[in-house]
Amino acid sequence: MGQGLQAAELGFLVALGGSPSLSAAARELGLSKAAVSKRLAQIEGRSGVVLLSRTTRRMSLTPEGEAVVDGARRILGEIEELDRLLVRSRSLPRGLLRVNATLGFGRSHVAPMISRFVRHHPEVEVQLQLSVNPPPLTDDAFDVCIRFGEPPDARVIARRLAPNRRLLCAAPSYLARQGHPSTPADLTRHNCIGIRQGDEGYGTWRLSTGKGQRRRTVTVKTRGNLTTNDGEIAVNWALEGHGILMRAEWDIARYLRKGKLVPVLPQWETPEADVFAVFPQRLQLSTRVRAFVDFAAATFGPGAQVG
Repeated sequence: MGQGLQAAELGFLVALGGSPSLSAAARELGLSKAAVSKRLAQIEGRSGVVLLSRTTRRMSLTPEGEAVVDGARRILGEIEELDRLLVRSRSLPRGLLRVNATLGFGRSHVAPMISRFVRHHPEVEVQLQLSVNPPPLTDDAFDVCIRFGEPPDARVIARRLAPNRRLLCAAPSYLARQGHPSTPADLTRHNCIGIRQGDEGYGTWRLSTGKGQRRRTVTVKTRGNLTTNDGEIAVNWALEGHGILMRAEWDIARYLRKGKLVPVLPQWETPEADVFAVFPQRLQLSTRVRAFVDFAAATFGPGAQVG
């Protein structure tokens, strides 16, 4: 047996099986009678099976031909149903969407965004779970994870939603008592609020300054009498004047605008922590995932209010 049937030939065989003659089949297919005969001969030659019995007066399908045409009709019907399903899916996101986000950002920003998203897409059922650390990339428990920093893994798709910097800050009351640090080394003499999250080295802050070849980075091992794994708690401690905090701009921007927190060492840059939506490659064509990520990008993207 040769190569057998090809997908493009299914419609040809269905048209042939439903016609009383080669001439009628040729008219339906928009081909010449000779072209139809040649194509049928090629299919029969590759498969090694006679599909059509032809006499001077009539033509009819052989038992093998009937079985093949019936199968082709069924396959084409299933393809049409799949196409209708895709059209419905493109027009209306629906189904379960499992979302993970970090505690602070999830509570303050992702949850309100989901509230607006389901108003636009009521056919989508969203389950939101907040966690201190992002789940492992191999975890199949979530469809979309909103996280800080692009994951170094090609098995997932990471879409950048918004720029985000980590900033050093403190309450005016703390700085009035302890003074403003003028260099990164001064931080070792201050009370620094610690956050234990992810795989980052706890209590180790990296500060950079300058551009290009002049750029240099300083690593400072900080100390302090308050530590937590919850960013919101750490921000509250800073607001109450307990010490200096390094926190993502999205979490503290509103306090900086109101003057409840003020920048510390503003000329020094801290590591970026851009906001990303991360999802498995297998879901890149999912309508509900695409709609959710697009909505998140519009919510957190250019022009969005930080914090």
